[in-house]
Amino acid sequence: MAVEVLDNNFKEIINSGKPVVIDFWATWCGPCRMVSPIIDELSEEYADKVVVGKCDVDNNSDITVEFGIRNIPTVLFFKDGVQVDKQVGAVSKSVFEEKIKSLL
Repeated sequence: MAVEVLDNNFKEIINSGKPVVIDFWATWCGPCRMVSPIIDELSEEYADKVVVGKCDVDNNSDITVEFGIRNIPTVLFFKDGVQVDKQVGAVSKSVFEEKIKSLL
């Protein structure tokens, strides 16, 4: 299951010592509902190697603004606490998997 990413736990999550994938989404976003099950699958498949989280943009404006999230879904990829990649919009699972593999 994906970790809930909040304004107050974000720094702790990205500095977990593992690569981190965070899906920025909202309940009202149609494409987000398409990406959500993919993110959940990836969180289970890569549970021992990668932290996968979800951040509701409506409830976490600090990190949403900090990373300039203007379109959702946006998925950010972090390594060693630093953003190294970004995917905007709904894409297939294989696209996310390639990006995750490049973090490992």
